[in-house]
Order: sequence, then C-alpha cells, then structure tokens
Amino acid sequence: MSARILVVDDDPDIVQFVRVNLELEGFDVDTAGDGHQAMSAALTGAPDVVVLDVMMPGMDGLNVLKQLRSHPAAANTSIILLTAKALPEDRVTGLDLGADDYITKPFDINELVARVKAVLRRTKALRDVSPLTGLPGNFRIASELEARIESGDDFALVYADLDNFKAYNDHYGFMRGDQVIKFTAHALLEAAAALADQTAFVGHIGGDDFVAIILPDQSEEFCRQAISVFDDGVLDYYETADALRGYIEVTDRRGERHAFPVVSVSLGVATNTTREITSQWQASAIAVEMKEHAKRVSGSSYEIDRRMG
Repeated sequence: MSARILVVDDDPDIVQFVRVNLELEGFDVDTAGDGHQAMSAALTGAPDVVVLDVMMPGMDGLNVLKQLRSHPAAANTSIILLTAKALPEDRVTGLDLGADDYITKPFDINELVARVKAVLRRTKALRDVSPLTGLPGNFRIASELEARIESGDDFALVYADLDNFKAYNDHYGFMRGDQVIKFTAHALLEAAAALADQTAFVGHIGGDDFVAIILPDQSEEFCRQAISVFDDGVLDYYETADALRGYIEVTDRRGERHAFPVVSVSLGVATNTTREITSQWQASAIAVEMKEHAKRVSGSSYEIDRRMG
C-alpha cells in the first residue's frame, strides 16, 4: 500500500504541480486549498505526510500545524512546511511548533519529493522501534527472521517472556512494571553482547515479550547469561520487605489474597539445525512451544527444541 500525501496550498497551480509529480512517484495524493480544508482532510484522510504551505489567507499553515499537533488523530502525522520566508527565525518557528521538515519557495520538485521520501523513511524507522526499550519492533523482527531463513544459514530463535509479571504490575503499578520491562531488555542485550556472535539480534515484540536471533551453538550460553543477569538484578525492583520474603501478595476482585513469587524469565529456543524451518511462523510457533515448557519449571528457565525432523 502506497503512502498517502496531503498537499495544502492556496495556489492551485502549485497544488497541481506537486500532486502530479508525487503521483508519478507512486504516492496517493489528496489536496486542500486552505487551512480549514486542510484540517478536515488531515483528520479524515489519515495522510502519512502533509506538505503544508505557510502563507495562506484565513487560517495559515502555522495555525494548521498547531491544531494538528494538538489533535490526537493527527499528532503523529509528518508535516513538511512550504515557506516563502527564508529567514532562520521563521524556519525555527515552524520546527518549534512540531514540523518535521521545511522547504523554501521557489522549490525544486525533485528536492521536495526527496524530502517527502526522507520523512517517510524516518517515520517508518521510528514506528518500528519500541518507545519503551528502544529495541526493534515486530516489522524489523519479521524481516530479520525471514532474512535468516532465506539465507539458509543456521540460526536459533529465542522467545522470552516474564513469569508473574501481571501480579507485579497489579501490585506495584505500571510505572514500576515499565522499569522491569526495560531491565529485561538490558538483560537480553547483555547476554547477546557476551556472545562471540556479531550477528546477534534482540527485538521487543511488546509488553513482556522479547525475541533474540542468534547462532545455534550460542543459544544455551545466551539463555544462561540472560537468566543470570536477570535473576541477579530483578530484586532491585522490589520493596525490601517483599524481596526478603521472596513473594508479593495481591488481592483479587473477590478480596482474596494470593502470593506470587518474584518475577522470573522463561525462554524457549527453536533452531533449524535439527529440523528444517521454512517460515517465520513455524519458527515462532516452535519457540513459543518451548517457552511454555520452560514455564512449567519454577523460577527462570529455558528449553531448547532438540527434536529431530
């Protein structure tokens, strides 16, 4: 699906010129001739990028920019300003209000197209990074896994998630829970850094779910190291009394109290050295299955798929 661009300018000749050239590049293009039309089109059409003229009668581009940035439906839409004002302070004003880029009139259409593409690349990269951990997200994970499968090289997929994490979140609150998620990312990155594997990859699926893609002969060492770092540090995220006791008590909806052990990490490993893996779906299914086996063991644990064929 091609990106959708909204072009806003009160000069119909400029609108037509930009629209035609962007369409030639394969973009879907909507247009607006003033600020009010721009607001309506941006809030209903969900564009990926708005190319927005600053000098328009009525509601000018800077006012449109302010309103888009304050509206939940468009707060993250990328915006490139078209401005005839070449003074640095005018450009700074637009950037301070939240513009992603600007280009001055008269402009070269090739430069404008290049800036649209650059903004789209940056946006795509940012959207595929976990805002909490900074690790690659689902799209990058899938791409990395597919690349390993297509190359035919040996690999191991490690699936990791936390045990008793919901109880921890309920007891301490999501802000403390987020700190444990960040710490989990740290433990996995430390484990990957300790390997003799320059291709090691760690990604964050979301919540308390993570993956790593590493060399098969390093998978056991990776799991042991991740568990060691995690178990050595996780008690720092507990109140002293809870850490000494080794569990927390959580009250359910019926007012009954339940004891939950300290948060631990379970890891499941799928590898293509013992069986052929032909898709990312197959690899993830095996890794999840192994992770469920690991969860049957009390405390942090890992399970590697060693089944043949």
